[in-house]
Amino acid sequence: PDLALVSPALRARDTWRLVAQELSGHTPAQFAEELYEAAAGTILARVRQAKATNLLVIGHNPGLQQFVLRLAGAGSDESVFKKTEAKFPTAALARFTLDGDWADLSFGSARLTHCLRPKDLA
Repeated sequence: PDLALVSPALRARDTWRLVAQELSGHTPAQFAEELYEAAAGTILARVRQAKATNLLVIGHNPGLQQFVLRLAGAGSDESVFKKTEAKFPTAALARFTLDGDWADLSFGSARLTHCLRPKDLA
């Protein structure tokens, strides 16, 4: 990613620290107060402000799962959507592709392509 938007909560910061160690190169992080216990609409508003091509968001449920489900639109992988809908646990990762800029992002406008949960790595 070019940028990480991270909740300021200790657990989210710890997650970011571990993720950042595994990334090649340097990815700057913005610790965004509004991501702490945020609803899907709040997350969307913050993501729209991102100045990045590839973005990583580290936040909390239930808002993050709802954001993922509402963002998924036409062209999303149906099996991935169902997997995400069934369970989006701590440390899960959802990957989207989209056309256009973050500023134009709206619910239903991105394609959900992957969902990776910790148990998938076992």
